[in-house]
Amino acid sequence: MSGGTWQFVLLGLGVGTLVGMTGMGGGSLMTPLLMIVFGFDPGKAVGTDLMHGAIFKSFGAARHHVLGTIHKRLVLWMLCGSAPMSLVGVWCTHLLGKGAVNLQARIIAAALILGGIGFLIKTFVKGGVQVSEEAFLLRPRDHAIALALGATGGFVVGLTSVGSGTFFGLVMLLAFPLTARRIVGTDIFHAAALCWVAGLGHVVNGDVAWHALLWMLPGSIPGIMIGSQVSVGIPDRVLRIAFSVVLLLSGFKLLKPLPGNWTDITVLVGIGLGALALAVWGGRLFIGRRAGATTADELSP
Repeated sequence: MSGGTWQFVLLGLGVGTLVGMTGMGGGSLMTPLLMIVFGFDPGKAVGTDLMHGAIFKSFGAARHHVLGTIHKRLVLWMLCGSAPMSLVGVWCTHLLGKGAVNLQARIIAAALILGGIGFLIKTFVKGGVQVSEEAFLLRPRDHAIALALGATGGFVVGLTSVGSGTFFGLVMLLAFPLTARRIVGTDIFHAAALCWVAGLGHVVNGDVAWHALLWMLPGSIPGIMIGSQVSVGIPDRVLRIAFSVVLLLSGFKLLKPLPGNWTDITVLVGIGLGALALAVWGGRLFIGRRAGATTADELSP
């Protein structure tokens, strides 16, 4: 295992900010980075990622609770299916062996890529579920969808250790009439609870690198708090485009179509360009607001 403490802080900051803004991409990026950059074995990488996700996503969930962007009844219905099925997925991992897990990860990767493309198209083409800022009351049909989503997604997370945010976020975006920021809050709250269930199982098995985890938290906790706040101020369409990009990059990362480390480099470049674009957009928005405020002050008597 290589790498110093400050690298873990930067890793936590980057992943925490991404998860705070979109609710997605944590496990799909953190686990492979721990393995490739820091030399973790797969078991340690998965266990450390899940336990780290449980802790820092809890802070994000608390922040989204304050912001009022969590649909708690939807979280409860999903968790009723995901919590027990995640443990079933972990148990099946030992029964099926590594080959079946790799196949499942590739299936998920293909689904994420297709979902990212489809949702990107859906962002610009009207139709489907109508999004509303008003309170969304769950109907019996919604209960069934949430329970089925939780059971399926929980099993996938337990089996492959990926998708705690991405898989659930994708289906919620397509199935429920929630704004993007409410889906982010609901997704993070549910993912935190699910990661606690799976993460504590890895603690019992001794598959958590506490040194790395404790040094990632000083970066990931402020990162997810900042990202959660930023997501509230971003227009819904911009946030949905960010969702699509994260879905595509997550699927691309899992599929690993390029030789060597080129897949990881491509994903990191994509994340960097996306972060740069958001930073430029945010800077222009901030300057525009300052200019508007200055003009208003000059015109006021």
